[in-house]
Amino acid sequence: MTHPSASRPSVAIIGAGPAGLVTARWLKARGFAPVLFEASRDLGGHWNPNGLHSATWPGMVTNTSRVMTAFSDLDHPPGTPTYPGREDMHRYLDRYSDRFGLRRAIRFGTRVELLARAEAGGWEIRSRRGGETRTERFDRVVVASGRYLRGTIPQVPGLETFSGKFGTGHSGQFSGVARYRDASVLVAGCSISALEIATTLAQAGAQVTISYRRQRYVLPKLIAGVPAEHVLFTRAAALEGARGPAAAAAGLKAQILQAAGTPEQYGALEADPDVFAAGITQCQGFLPAVAEGRIAVRPWIASVSGRRVRFADGREGDFDSLLFGTGFALSLPWLSPEIARTVELSAQGLTLFADSFHPDLDGLAFVGLYDLVGPYFPVLELQARYIAGCWDTPELMPVPAEMAEGLTAAQPARPMNMMALDFAQRAGVEPQIPRRPSLEQALLFGPLSPVSFRIDGPDPLPCAEEMTLAAARAFGAVHGPGYTPEQARRRNALRAPAEPAAATP
Repeated sequence: MTHPSASRPSVAIIGAGPAGLVTARWLKARGFAPVLFEASRDLGGHWNPNGLHSATWPGMVTNTSRVMTAFSDLDHPPGTPTYPGREDMHRYLDRYSDRFGLRRAIRFGTRVELLARAEAGGWEIRSRRGGETRTERFDRVVVASGRYLRGTIPQVPGLETFSGKFGTGHSGQFSGVARYRDASVLVAGCSISALEIATTLAQAGAQVTISYRRQRYVLPKLIAGVPAEHVLFTRAAALEGARGPAAAAAGLKAQILQAAGTPEQYGALEADPDVFAAGITQCQGFLPAVAEGRIAVRPWIASVSGRRVRFADGREGDFDSLLFGTGFALSLPWLSPEIARTVELSAQGLTLFADSFHPDLDGLAFVGLYDLVGPYFPVLELQARYIAGCWDTPELMPVPAEMAEGLTAAQPARPMNMMALDFAQRAGVEPQIPRRPSLEQALLFGPLSPVSFRIDGPDPLPCAEEMTLAAARAFGAVHGPGYTPEQARRRNALRAPAEPAAATP
């Protein structure tokens, strides 16, 4: 590990949530001494219960397992539930910060007001803490302020007239079930947060209706006792997906139908036969609650008049509250107009190379500002390692021409395993499976645990192989040496020729 040196370029990180903390950890490992700007008075981002931008609520738990909601250097303590709660996650990030001495580098209660190009080179940050405004120059800056800060509420005719006693709001403002007991609540949206909130409210005794434009396929959190992301977001699935969209869609849909069936089997709406057109969401209790009649399902809202809501199928209902779980818009209001134009900032995302760099913004990087399907922590760590490696070793940094050719505009949500493997290959940390036959089953069909990327390449962990096996066996996804017939078939299929590209007319 490299030790911080005064000769290293100065670095600022905007945000002290998971993305900012893991980036700081890996920059420190490369000899940098980052300064973190955090608007809230504590670290953790969304997992800080008192954070300024937290979209979590009391009693909320993760939708990804403790194995996949952690970084490679630190496990959750023994006794942590399979799905940690909000307070568990906040304590975990606090321990992670202490482990790497990050807290003393964080400027709490410091809001960034402007990030702009400095006249003398590098980058200028204007920040405010209390009544004091301060402007500083840094050689390099990482934007790690979070993707889910500004909730979006779509336009609905008459929405401004809604007169239910609890009003309208976004899932990011949901503060728990207490006020809604015995209330009639309409939840709008088919995101994970919308389904979780609807299910939680129904379990607490509220009268719940859910409405959405598009029925997604709904995965349970657990598939035969194994966390869904351990089953679906594997290396084998990513390699199969690289063979072509048709193969990826067919394989994914087969797994979904085997694990959960179709939504209409439970009484929900019918999903598009194309799994990618329909989309995927997740909730352990939503479909059973629909099947039991505890959640009513409706198509999208046609109009609102007072307490009365009319749906696209002509049915109507009166409600005390209307909660929108309809996604978030990327919000970086403090980017200078020049930077915003260069990265083509929009509500959907940014135009970048490898979701990290832009050829015209030397010394500026972005972490975690993309939509993912699946766990974020492994991908955040891999991206942080990639950026730290590029800034530590100039020859690893892509040249401007390569970046310009590889610029990609904001994309729809992508499977985390595809992004994880992409960052791992860029960082040179993807394990060499052929060299490790005893790990082949775990690496192909086990979870993409962060520690599985500490086996080969820079910064290996001495115990990484044993920990990778332990993560793969923790919930029975991988039982031991050898393969199930299905795993053997898929392993052999990965060695077959890729499906041919479609002919160009």
